[in-house]
Amino acid sequence: MDILLIILGVICLITAILGTVLPVLPGPPIAYVGMILFHLTDRIQFTPTQLIVWAVLVVLVQVLDYVIPMLGSKYAGGTKWGSWGCVIGTVVGLFFSPWGIVLGPFLGAVAGELLGDKDLKYALKSGLGSLLGFLFGTIVKLMLCGYFIWQFIAAF
Repeated sequence: MDILLIILGVICLITAILGTVLPVLPGPPIAYVGMILFHLTDRIQFTPTQLIVWAVLVVLVQVLDYVIPMLGSKYAGGTKWGSWGCVIGTVVGLFFSPWGIVLGPFLGAVAGELLGDKDLKYALKSGLGSLLGFLFGTIVKLMLCGYFIWQFIAAF
C-alpha cells in the first residue's frame, strides 16, 4: 500500500508543478494532497506542526494568487476601475487558457482604467502592474511546490 501512496503522491507533485502555470489545476493544494499521501505511508512521516503550517501556507498562497494581480495594479497607480477590470479580466481569462490567464488581468486592468476615463499610458501602466503581480504569484506558487518536492526528497 505504501508504494501506491508514494506513486500517487509523486503524481500529485508533478501535477502541482503543472498547476502553477495552468490555472485550471490548483498547484499548491494538489502538492499538499501529495504530502498528505506521503505522510500516510510508513516510510515518510511529517510532524503535525509541518502539516498545519503547510496547510496555512497553501491557503495563503491560493488567496494571494487572486489578490496579487489586483495589488500590482494598485501599486502601479491603478484606480478602483483598474482593480475591478483586473478581477473581471482574471475570471474571463480563465475561459481562454492558457493565454487568457496571463493576458486577462492585464487587459482587464487596461480596459477598466480606460472605462474610468484614464488615458492609455496610465491604463497600460496599471495593466503592467497587474501582469507583474500575476507573474509574481506564479513564482510564489512554484516556490511552494518546489519546497514540497524538496521536503519529499529529503524525507525519502
